[in-house]
Amino acid sequence: MTRLPARYHVLHETSYRYENPVSLSRQLLHLTPRDCNWQRCLHHRISVTPEPSAARERRDCFANVVRELAIEFPHDSLTVRAESTIEVLPHLPADVLAALEGRSPFDPGSGAKARSAGKATAYLSASPAWERVRDALAYGARPVLLDASCFQFESPYVRVKREFAAYARPCFTPGRSVLEAVQALMSRIYDEFEFDPEATTVATPVLEVLAEKRGVCQDFAHLMLSCLRSQGLAARYVSGYLLTHPPPGQPRMVGADASHAWVSVYCPELEGGRWVDFDPTNNLLPDTQHITLAWGRDFSDVSPLRGVILGGDAHELEVAVTVTPLAEACDEAAVLI
Repeated sequence: MTRLPARYHVLHETSYRYENPVSLSRQLLHLTPRDCNWQRCLHHRISVTPEPSAARERRDCFANVVRELAIEFPHDSLTVRAESTIEVLPHLPADVLAALEGRSPFDPGSGAKARSAGKATAYLSASPAWERVRDALAYGARPVLLDASCFQFESPYVRVKREFAAYARPCFTPGRSVLEAVQALMSRIYDEFEFDPEATTVATPVLEVLAEKRGVCQDFAHLMLSCLRSQGLAARYVSGYLLTHPPPGQPRMVGADASHAWVSVYCPELEGGRWVDFDPTNNLLPDTQHITLAWGRDFSDVSPLRGVILGGDAHELEVAVTVTPLAEACDEAAVLI
């Protein structure tokens, strides 16, 4: 069964309105989608109002594209509009993806479901035992896995503590394959934590998230990272977008989507290793409906827009994200013509 790539149009708009004029603003943008083995950015444009006094583009230490802006004159608002066309290639086998989602890609019958479930189990269990992965990443191990080692330790939003190791321990039984153990942890977080946009802020400590068992995708990603790193594994924070579906019979609402976050776990293999994504908010392995923007140790490395200003006092922030399958975007354009 051949699966085609998915193409999306993504519009991400951020607007600040300041109570008093800002005399100087320096901003750092992570709004350019990454090119990687399973994703291509076909078109990308960032527009800024007011026009910056200076701007430059570079790559950070994780190879994310970063745009730096300087606005060196008084202004009472700032609007950043990032528009992208992205192609995402299927990177999970169709039968494995279907089994992990609890369905069969070919036939709803129990036989097909059983075959798919078996292939999904084989896909996950083929990975090394989690203890072997932990030992390969330990201090003094050879060869040194430089690409993974920087994602093993504490970072501003991720803690390595016994509380997180204890929470993850039932999933990491002796000899269990690393991907099976990580999937079990993802499912546990999904089952035991409640999605609640009012429960946390960007400053909520991850230990508090563990105690209260509620939060949003960013919190669940930081929680899962804390659990994995507390087990001695390497895991990184991935920011991006997720295609959402409107209610049946309802049009897709402009600006109704949002940024998303999930995790990626390092799995060493004979060919040198790979990173495997897990989405604890939705209890699935990301495929063509997830669009990767950037990755880092945690949110602080990949915040879509952050910076410093001189002046301004209080401000109002509005963020609107629209993810549209390219076929729908073309249909809408045809109607407007």
